[in-house]
Amino acid sequence: MSVPTFRERLKGVSLIFACGTALFSDGYGNGIIGNVNTLLKRIYGPDLVTKHYSTTLNSVVFAGTVLGMLSFGWISDKLGRKFGMMAATGFVAFFSLLSAASSGANHSVHGLLTMLIVCRFFLGIGIGAEYPCGSVSASEQTEGKAIAKNAQHRWFALATNSMIDFGWVVAAFVTLVMVWIFNPNHLRAAWRLSLGLGFVPAAAVFAWRWAMEEPDLYKKSAMKAVKIPYMLIVRKYWVRLAAISFTWFLYDFITYPFGIYSSTIVDIITGGDSALTTVFGWTVVINLFDMPGTLIGAFVVDIMGPKNTMICGLLFQALFGFIMSGLYTQLKDHIAGFAVIYGIFLAFGELGPGNTLGLLASKSSPTAVRGQFYGIAAAIGKIGAFVGTWAFPPMIDAFAKRNPDNGATGPFWVGSGLAVLSALVTFFFIAPLDHDGMAKEDAIFREYLEANGFDTSSLGLVGTDSQASSTPEDLDEKEKVPV
Repeated sequence: MSVPTFRERLKGVSLIFACGTALFSDGYGNGIIGNVNTLLKRIYGPDLVTKHYSTTLNSVVFAGTVLGMLSFGWISDKLGRKFGMMAATGFVAFFSLLSAASSGANHSVHGLLTMLIVCRFFLGIGIGAEYPCGSVSASEQTEGKAIAKNAQHRWFALATNSMIDFGWVVAAFVTLVMVWIFNPNHLRAAWRLSLGLGFVPAAAVFAWRWAMEEPDLYKKSAMKAVKIPYMLIVRKYWVRLAAISFTWFLYDFITYPFGIYSSTIVDIITGGDSALTTVFGWTVVINLFDMPGTLIGAFVVDIMGPKNTMICGLLFQALFGFIMSGLYTQLKDHIAGFAVIYGIFLAFGELGPGNTLGLLASKSSPTAVRGQFYGIAAAIGKIGAFVGTWAFPPMIDAFAKRNPDNGATGPFWVGSGLAVLSALVTFFFIAPLDHDGMAKEDAIFREYLEANGFDTSSLGLVGTDSQASSTPEDLDEKEKVPV
């Protein structure tokens, strides 16, 4: 087998990014709403934008995301990866525009917020669909013959989690630019344009995916025309699914609320009187720390492996969270120091579980049910994000009652403790992953089905060679592919 040319390698990497890049919409959609919430409070006041409306607006997207993950997990496996991906980007593009156009009857603020909440729910469905469709397809593209064996994990992390983190950064920066352009006297235009710009990346990815084909692994091992033997699958894979789902729940419980409420926490630190450009400027700085975390982690994960990378990231995240909690009194008087420690805390979360959970979820299951396996794990993670967004405000209030000056430390104490718990669960219950692990897992899965009397001759798409496993010669040649 010949070594792939540069053009073939470039095409292989491009396919991975075409599948995963739409997760930018996850980061942008979730990051922008925290800033929009801050703008809405400044425009309409806390009496109209109550804590209930504010928290619902921040968290309702997660409810839609969970529905999208679960429903499109089945769609991804039974109707195809491409169909799911195209539908997902369509949802995101349409409801990004509709969110920006939200309005209430007779210009009612409560009506506006209600419509915005409904639009955010449907936007969440599109975002959630990207996980079992786009991410799963990206993971399957990483084991193509044009991708270097020692770079498979790296490209997946860069195309998925790095895109999510970049979305958070762009969301913070876009809001800052909108405030610069429209100034505090025209904040209504600022929040509407901030939401509406989410249409642009979704539409671009829709066009990018138009000519794509299904991944080779899916062509070979799909159960599109076969009744899925769920009892056999649950018997073999329930432990690894439970462990990955639990750690994803803890990760999202920590990460998403900290990202969403970063502008709120900065607002608390600055006393609520600073200019919005100050609040959003420091939010940009904090979110920027995610990028070195995910980019460095993308290269580390191919060296250390997903399991060890995840454990190290969690333990260092816990360390900096405890430091921030213990030194909060000193740090709140020095916003630059607070932003740096806060940013490092978030960066280690991205280096570890942020980069590795998607890898573990997508490469720990067989191709035939990968969308549903991934969708369930990711949905449980998003439930953690949903719970976290509701838990953070009362958590801050509860700590503030004990010490009015230290209310914002509560989430950091809790988040750091949960990071340690997640590291322990990962160490004891999650198995390490090999390169080319999906092809090997498909071969093991076929043997398991056949040993239990299941006919595997109908696996794969019509007209496709259904032999899922790679030969030793193929694997040897793959190691020769340049990085």
